[in-house]
Amino acid sequence: MKNKGKKGEAKVYNLKLNIKAISEVLSAVRDYLFPYEKISKKFSKINNEKDLINFVKEKSAFVTQSTLYGYLKTRMGLKQNMMFTDDVFVESVNKAKWNIFAEAVTDLTFFSISFLNKKYNINNLDPYIMYKTILDNEIITGLPKDLCEKYKSKFKEKINSFNIKEYSDKSPFTNSCNALFHWAPIADELKELDKEIVINSIKNKWMLVVADLEKIPVNLK
Repeated sequence: MKNKGKKGEAKVYNLKLNIKAISEVLSAVRDYLFPYEKISKKFSKINNEKDLINFVKEKSAFVTQSTLYGYLKTRMGLKQNMMFTDDVFVESVNKAKWNIFAEAVTDLTFFSISFLNKKYNINNLDPYIMYKTILDNEIITGLPKDLCEKYKSKFKEKINSFNIKEYSDKSPFTNSCNALFHWAPIADELKELDKEIVINSIKNKWMLVVADLEKIPVNLK
């Protein structure tokens, strides 16, 4: 039966999956989240703001896809009787995907600007322009316009408390960690059991992104 959550809340479903094999669903989910080349793209240098925006977008997609897909794969494999119909499954995953992605872009935008300021003394980057560019460009790939506007508004508010000197050193990826835990379409009682593992999984992915940024030559003018 479908559990109807309040507006703006993650929906959880306990319906039987109407497909032949779990493996087929998982493969479809992986491809459905973001194009696969996004999560495997390598960056050799960052020479301008456009390069940095692409880095933030692609790495945010990588973190979103790998953690959401990984969590769903684990839970669907261990709890085969807790499944979804095709339409409901796609709807719930799509909602989770975009909410987690928007928060991931928030985290990495702030982190990258703070990191580059600390390492290279770069202080002419506009976080809102970067964030707005990324989200607006995702509308053509399926990001709902109302969700886009909602997160741009939230981001503007967060800029007021953004400390460029300290952000990269103080739990910089909290927004996306919380979003993964909240929006993953898994029953609450199961998510509570998984919380530490889920949060650690996304933190580990962010560590890979940070390691990449530390190694990439940056020549921003």
